[in-house]
Amino acid sequence: MTGPWPVSPPASRPTAPERRKAAAAQQADALRAGLTPAQLMTLEALEIFQWRLAFVRRPLFQTPIPVLFDREETRYVVIEEDGTLNEQPTLQLRA
Repeated sequence: MTGPWPVSPPASRPTAPERRKAAAAQQADALRAGLTPAQLMTLEALEIFQWRLAFVRRPLFQTPIPVLFDREETRYVVIEEDGTLNEQPTLQLRA
């Protein structure tokens, strides 16, 4: 209904918490946290050849185990604590 009184703006909805995921750079930094210097050096070398750090397993009281996939995501490798590349890991991945 219209009239000579001022029209009040519609009530604003309460804002919902942010649901978007963190930026890729923040996720990459979080994955790299805790890796040994040798693992980081090997990781940087593999990223030149478009290998991607997919995830890092963090077993209790052991060094982190970074897992990388190639650009086609058909192969994966593990970087050992000393920075060596394990192309035949015993790691079981879910399908």
